Amino acid sequence: MSRAHDKSPVYPDKEGNIKQFEISYDQYRKRIRKYLSLKVNPMIVDDLTQQVFLKAIENIHTFKENSSLFTWIFKIAQNTVKNEFRSLSRKKEINYDFADYESQSVSLDFAKNVEIRIDISSALKQLNELDQQIISLRFFVDCTLLEISKIVGMRESAVKNRLYRSLEKLRRELKEWGDITIMSIQEIISIVSKSEANDTNDSLKKVHHDLFNELKDHVERISTKFKHHPSRKIIIEIYPDLPTFHQAVGEANAPNWFMGTFEENKLKIVSPLNPGPEHTYQSILKSTVHLFTMWLISDINPLSPKWLRQGIGGYEAKLMSKEYIKSTTSDAIENLDIPTFQELNNDTWDFETMNGFQFSYLIVEFIADKYGLDALNKVIRNPNDFNGIFQRSELDLYEQWVEHIRNK
Repeated sequence: MSRAHDKSPVYPDKEGNIKQFEISYDQYRKRIRKYLSLKVNPMIVDDLTQQVFLKAIENIHTFKENSSLFTWIFKIAQNTVKNEFRSLSRKKEINYDFADYESQSVSLDFAKNVEIRIDISSALKQLNELDQQIISLRFFVDCTLLEISKIVGMRESAVKNRLYRSLEKLRRELKEWGDITIMSIQEIISIVSKSEANDTNDSLKKVHHDLFNELKDHVERISTKFKHHPSRKIIIEIYPDLPTFHQAVGEANAPNWFMGTFEENKLKIVSPLNPGPEHTYQSILKSTVHLFTMWLISDINPLSPKWLRQGIGGYEAKLMSKEYIKSTTSDAIENLDIPTFQELNNDTWDFETMNGFQFSYLIVEFIADKYGLDALNKVIRNPNDFNGIFQRSELDLYEQWVEHIRNK
């Protein structure tokens, strides 16, 4: 249910009792801010929120106590938005753009530690502007039906009917996929993800089943292997294509091989249905295992070096074949043009150019084969303790590894 039911709102008196109004501010600030975040540049949301409440204080003498305080403040917020648009030479409010607003997806639980979020922004776009507004007020801004009726100028019963019809339309767009059950509509519309606008339900069903099956085989195994229970549930966001994914993660000019990343507890991937020119359906699934493993290593130790995260990710996902690794590194190995551990911490696109994925894999494989899983677990937690873990310096370990891969 919505949390918007204020049973006893505090009404400031006509003299502008600041103390009382502070209580009202605490009651309504988050909801007003949420509305503003739907309408304007995020950089100015906090400033406009302050403006709204300052205007409310200045004009409190006009408030009629038999009215709803929230809807009165909300009207001020609407006018503030209009004034902002006028200052930008806009003639009217911008429509809700759910494709850009990061709060719409289906949330699907997987096992104990993984949640998959599937976008519903394309489904929301099937609604007209008024229905989008009612949905956003109800579930984003947390308004009651009565509050919505006053904001949009309709009877409460009419708002209720439109809301239920809209929700039913969304449910039809987002039917259950096999044994993957979509959560309640409030949870659906309050979570982040991106669109699968052109894909059929059958295609989506296959993606989600395949992704779940891929993870099912690895998540618990990898967590046990590296002796770490994830500190929080992981969320997987699926983006419809490479350009949308690249734009969403702030890398609009990224190369085509870049199809996934992680941020905090979110794994972000491009849809396997549109993997781009350098990936396949299956490679995207395996890459999700790679990303989960990288995230897990970072969860164990946020300061773990890139070569270690990438190397263990590749080693566990087995995305690259032995033949591919050998063919792409043989020239560098023969010419002794082998990157050092420090060089493999390169966080630019040069990492791929120097065959960083392959060499990181080879380092991890070497440590696992030569020193064992216990040493690998230790280096995850203490990546600078080369002497304590390997009884040799970082340079000595590097030289030992180089000799190993040259003689393979």
